Amino acid sequence: MDRTVLFLLSALIINCDGFRVLGPSDPLSIQLGGSVMLPCCVETPLPMDELEVEWKRTDTLVHLWQNGQSEPESQNQDYRERAHFFSEEVKHGNFSLLLTNVTSKDAGVYRCVVYTGKESNEASIEIKEPDHLIVTGGHAVSAHAGEDVTLNCSIKSHLPLEQIEQIEWRKVDESILVLLYEYGEVLTESSDERYRDRVELFSNEEVQKGNFSLRLKNVRTEDKGLFMCVAFHEDLSANATVEVQQLGFSSLHYGIFFLCFVALGSLLLSFSAFIYVKNNNYSRRSLAIQCTLVVLPNMALFFAFILWGVVEGFLAEAVTCSALNLVRIIFLFWAAPYLEEFLGY
Repeated sequence: MDRTVLFLLSALIINCDGFRVLGPSDPLSIQLGGSVMLPCCVETPLPMDELEVEWKRTDTLVHLWQNGQSEPESQNQDYRERAHFFSEEVKHGNFSLLLTNVTSKDAGVYRCVVYTGKESNEASIEIKEPDHLIVTGGHAVSAHAGEDVTLNCSIKSHLPLEQIEQIEWRKVDESILVLLYEYGEVLTESSDERYRDRVELFSNEEVQKGNFSLRLKNVRTEDKGLFMCVAFHEDLSANATVEVQQLGFSSLHYGIFFLCFVALGSLLLSFSAFIYVKNNNYSRRSLAIQCTLVVLPNMALFFAFILWGVVEGFLAEAVTCSALNLVRIIFLFWAAPYLEEFLGY
């Protein structure tokens, strides 16, 4: 036989013995917590003798099939009981792998490598990182009034954090916007006036790491309740809550209580003052008691409201009530000459 013919026949035999491993041409999309099938097959079933199938992700062994059975003890621990191989399909040339309970860490390129006694071939399958927006936070924080606290919030996403449309901190029970972050910028003017100067995020370096924890300064008793960290991007949204609880009283609160008790206690002088006036007794002792009765409770409440404004931040209320107590002193001294007209009533 001619040598050229022999050479062509040999080349044809070698080409017939070769095989091609087929996989999807496009990346696969996944959903967190779901399952995904990684297709892998050959056009013509291969002889079972010396056949071996190996699934890998970079240098990590996802699944191994050899000697006619799966070898689960050889696979990476992260894929145990999650990577399912269909041994009964091998004889039909199907080497697909089912991956369950998918996480974002499963994204990447997988290789389906098929070995026979003389040669090998492979196909690559890519899993895209899923669209996800995950927000985690703390459970509860305790503080005393006047202290600073941190409300934890961490955000993970497939997007760069500067592309996330909006991140909000809200006080849930009052529907108050505490802080608004949009496209890499804190919009201070959007915050409710109660929190405008008392809240802030951490440094830009921490924000770039996904740390959107809120620093709440000078905690007040009215801050007790549920706070929510919410992230939005297109159709995705996620949230986490933190509860501020067990708020105690600061030393300023106890000072307010003391001044209120002083004001209340000084009213006990009213009976003695009434007796002196009724008996037309205008001695120095009588005048001192009456002046004390007018000045002491109102001055005590004047300072109590100032402290209340410092602690709780109601500036308008504190100024109004403090001014009212000062005016009351003037009014009572102005009304003093007319006391005798009221004795009969």
